[in-house]
Amino acid sequence: MERKRPRAVKESPEPRVTAPDGVDDAQAHTTEPSNDAAPDNERNGSNGANGVRRVTGSVSAPGPSPVTRTLTAEQAQQAATAAREARATRVLPASRRRPEIPPLPPATHPPTKVAPVMLVLLEMLVDVLAIAGAFSFAYWLRFESDIFRRYAEPDVATYITMLAVTVATVVVTFYFSRLYNLKRGASRVDEFYKIAAAVSMGTVLSLATNSLILGDNFVYSRQILLMGWLFAIIFVTLGRVIYGVIVGELRKRGVDRARVLVVGTGPTAYLVTMRLDRHRTLGYKVLGMVDNTYDEEGTAASIGHVPVLGNLSNLAELVRREKVDEVIIALQGASDADMRDILDIIQDETVSVKIYPDAFQLMTQNEVTVGELGGLPLLSVKDVALRGWNRRVKRAFDIVFSAAVLVLTAPLFLLISALVKISSPGPVFFIQERVGLDGKPFKLVKFRTMRIDGDPALIPKMRDDLPGWTVPNDPRRTRIGTFLRRFSLDELPQFYNVLIGEMSVVGPRPEQPEYVQEFAQRIYSYMRRHREKAGITGWAQVNGLRGDSSIEYRTAADLYYVENWSVLFDLKIIVRTIVAMFFGKNAY
Repeated sequence: MERKRPRAVKESPEPRVTAPDGVDDAQAHTTEPSNDAAPDNERNGSNGANGVRRVTGSVSAPGPSPVTRTLTAEQAQQAATAAREARATRVLPASRRRPEIPPLPPATHPPTKVAPVMLVLLEMLVDVLAIAGAFSFAYWLRFESDIFRRYAEPDVATYITMLAVTVATVVVTFYFSRLYNLKRGASRVDEFYKIAAAVSMGTVLSLATNSLILGDNFVYSRQILLMGWLFAIIFVTLGRVIYGVIVGELRKRGVDRARVLVVGTGPTAYLVTMRLDRHRTLGYKVLGMVDNTYDEEGTAASIGHVPVLGNLSNLAELVRREKVDEVIIALQGASDADMRDILDIIQDETVSVKIYPDAFQLMTQNEVTVGELGGLPLLSVKDVALRGWNRRVKRAFDIVFSAAVLVLTAPLFLLISALVKISSPGPVFFIQERVGLDGKPFKLVKFRTMRIDGDPALIPKMRDDLPGWTVPNDPRRTRIGTFLRRFSLDELPQFYNVLIGEMSVVGPRPEQPEYVQEFAQRIYSYMRRHREKAGITGWAQVNGLRGDSSIEYRTAADLYYVENWSVLFDLKIIVRTIVAMFFGKNAY
């Protein structure tokens, strides 16, 4: 995609900045004017006498020849002020006006609920008791019961330490295996397979962790390890069954209810509604149905005892007004286009979306998952990961991580700042407006890696021949800038943006307003990436989609990240970013 940089306009005092993307944006500048800049087409000079500055320039006058005059410093200041005011009030041609970002109303996030957190903590407590009980029971069988050959009892303190480390390691493994994601109507068989896999992995990891912590004091019995692993799987599974019964009874009494809208008024929708009402232990509260038409007059008041709250014309308003947690689309014989129209209506709402598989052929992407709802299989086509407590967890991680980076790299900051200042005239930091959360602009900070636009021999060629973003062997870079960009060290100041809440460590890379406007018109659902904070790195960047790469692929990768966020996903991206800093090929 070829894009020429706009030519410099002499009367504009504003710096000219270009370049899309994030990690390797071009940073071309125009020379910053001084506060006492002369009027248009005038040059500042000094006569060296009495402190009076001599300003010589061309002034319009009758006749073929310009008239030269001398201005005092006061007159030059007045003229400069008048010129700036004239520039501030003039109407720019449409081609040079500031681009308007497509309207994107702030996303409405439902209030953070306490009940799900308490249920997760209860589930963790059940798992801790089950795992500790399993390995303690194995210890008793091995050393204290008469079932096996009796041996002298080993150091109890060492085994208590090993037990604590093992329990902690397995619980952490459960967390990263998403065994603490509250699901309604999940298959017990599928959960058992997940438990067995997580216990196995956690047990192996606990051996390595105990070995690192205890060193020469680390001793273990293979019989205890094998029996503890087996009992842990059994005990955790039984504990989860008991936990499920308790949670089901709590949900029947109104704890942790999910507010649901069912799209459709036909037999399929009524079947789903009745199943939700019958299985109250799933914790669903059906608010009503939504007619899948736009005809207000044809909307029924109710289907059976279930109210019909509206139709597709006010679906998004219903989701916000009723504080809906989940939308279930249950339409019989609906086309792919009909389904996509419904998804488009609520694409900006923070709700999960499931589809009854009468339209199973609709979605074939990898992120679509099949779940079970009281015996009814449902396709999950949208699961908002970053909501509720997850948003708080991500923000807490951003604060801790960015603060640690800023503190640990403070000496490096000073060194880079000095090198940038020495390498070429101009400021240390490059500050540019980018578009972030909900389409709102913010000031992104980076180390300056480009020359200031002032070399008459070099800059015109740059301006005319180079695109807005950087290219290999880009002549605009300074020597230190080449090094900084190669290892992405110019991005370090952005951790300040993260610390104050303008950015996140991981997220979609922010673009300049003019490119956001262009891409929003070209790419379907592009603005959805602005529903989350922009990031220093992201899923697109670690997959090589940076610099001069496909914007369509970048957008798809960003949307995938937004809908599939997890702490483990963030850590994976950060690790891959560190690797890419040393072995990446598109950083220039």
